[in-house]
Amino acid sequence: MTIQKHVFEVPPVAAIPVTGSDELFPVRRIYCIGRNYVAHVEEMGGQADRDPPLFFQKPTDSVVLTGTEIPYPPKTDNYHHEVELVLAIGKGGRNISEADAMSHVWGYGVGLDMTRRDLQGGSSGLPWEIAKSFDRSFPVGALTPASQTGDITSGRISLSVNGKVVQDSDVSLLIWKLPEIIARLSEFFELVPGDIILTGTPHGVGPVVPGDKLVATFDGLAPLEISIGAAL
Repeated sequence: MTIQKHVFEVPPVAAIPVTGSDELFPVRRIYCIGRNYVAHVEEMGGQADRDPPLFFQKPTDSVVLTGTEIPYPPKTDNYHHEVELVLAIGKGGRNISEADAMSHVWGYGVGLDMTRRDLQGGSSGLPWEIAKSFDRSFPVGALTPASQTGDITSGRISLSVNGKVVQDSDVSLLIWKLPEIIARLSEFFELVPGDIILTGTPHGVGPVVPGDKLVATFDGLAPLEISIGAAL
């Protein structure tokens, strides 16, 4: 029998720590939703209509864990922070109903959708891949199981840069609520345990530079702390 081998060593599976445990949550796909807080849509020059959700993805190896220094990315002069509530999916499915959606959530965390804003040009925000899906574009804190938090429908989400709060809101202000996000996404993709969903950022997004220290928080969840290093 022929034993097949990979042509090179397989990279390790991206995984996120779990609070109060030595377990890790393995990451399969990272889904994101854009323009999901009224005030953020308006600060970006858009109209806060209840349009269909805008979904995009980040690569699995964009995951960065708390306590890390991440280098300033290449080909940008306007590198932005976007703090977001993160959902971790523990039960998969297609065409999930809103009524059942929250039963598919394994846990929650707080993360950052880092963005090369100057490459996110025009009213369309294109090209999404270059602006959103680059290396180390998804810093994320440890996950807390939903069994400990219960279903999250509200809670303060904030980000400070060098000790100054720059984003400060409540997830109750999401345009598309968490069950709606899960249900809508499952119409287009089969959700699988290990999937991650970033739920949108509130107003107050802005640039960071080398030397900046960022702390993202959400009520009852582990904080995320990262710093920005020198440019690559």
